[in-house]
Amino acid sequence: MDTTTTPTAGTRTIDRFLAAIAAGRGIPADMYAADATLDATVPNWRFPVRGADAIAAEYGRWFADPAEFDELSRIALPDGEAITYLLTWTESGVPHAGHHCHMLTTDGDGRITADVVFCGGRWPASLLADMAAASS
Repeated sequence: MDTTTTPTAGTRTIDRFLAAIAAGRGIPADMYAADATLDATVPNWRFPVRGADAIAAEYGRWFADPAEFDELSRIALPDGEAITYLLTWTESGVPHAGHHCHMLTTDGDGRITADVVFCGGRWPASLLADMAAASS
């Protein structure tokens, strides 16, 4: 008996989503349904973005540099995934990190229809050093 689980269309899209973040070229609009929504909570602010192209443009600013996942957790949901990660990258020669949580909802074709994201901010090396010192 074969117990291998076949990835769903949504799982494959979320794999592409994570690969696009790491590549540092933004998230392609074709991963989103035309009427997809982004509900973003960032330090001291919350804002909505509607539509595949607008979401891709927003994430083009967020994920503009090649990066690595220092931590990554994926939890399957009935209609998508909950993802948390610690992302590290170098921006203009300065090491940075960010901590995000995405609640992604996908449709039957695997496109992302909703992304609720919580972002802890962009932390340059100086702030990362302060955090490390505070946790010692």
